[in-house]
Amino acid sequence: MTTPTEELRIAVFGSFYRGFHVLSELLKGPLAGRVKVVGVATDDVGSGFVSRERRVWAYPHTHDEELMVERLAAAHGIETYKGRVKSPEFYRLYEEQWRPDICIAATFGQRIDARLFERPALGFYNLHPCIDDGWPSHYAGPNPFQVLLDHGSDHVVIAMHEVDDGFDTGKLLALSDKVYVPAGATVVDLHKQTSPVAARFFVDQLGKMLAMPHSAVA
Repeated sequence: MTTPTEELRIAVFGSFYRGFHVLSELLKGPLAGRVKVVGVATDDVGSGFVSRERRVWAYPHTHDEELMVERLAAAHGIETYKGRVKSPEFYRLYEEQWRPDICIAATFGQRIDARLFERPALGFYNLHPCIDDGWPSHYAGPNPFQVLLDHGSDHVVIAMHEVDDGFDTGKLLALSDKVYVPAGATVVDLHKQTSPVAARFFVDQLGKMLAMPHSAVA
């Protein structure tokens, strides 16, 4: 566990615009001097274990968008992992080298198992689009933006919730402010529009956690 003079060790599991903006905020935002990104896991879009047809990668996107998180991490000297996270190789990396105090998932195409989400002392969280319709949300699942568009929602919020064995069912920590949906918006448009909001929302919640008395977060 960290003390007030130590940096909080954080691992980012993220891709596309949400992963890029979360990583950017951690590296350059208001908490940059208080946290240390110890590792980044990101989607290998060409792999067989990331289900393209059920996620954002099914929609038109560029090669640069596939690599934006990996390139940002590399520019800051941060190790990037693109293999299976439920594997002996990653368990060793995660437990022996990264050793995170907290983890955040932000558009990540693999399921997280208990060996990963139970380890960080401050928790393992996900940022999931939905509306304030109760929790777990009706919009749990791998492609919430499409379902929100199909239902004609005029807004989106981002839920920060704990990761557990379910699919977007872990304990809800907080909901972001609303982001309104313009006419004709696509799934990719919503990723672009909401990602800066999601990143600032996460950093704000993380700041609140860091401001708590040490005994309250131990």
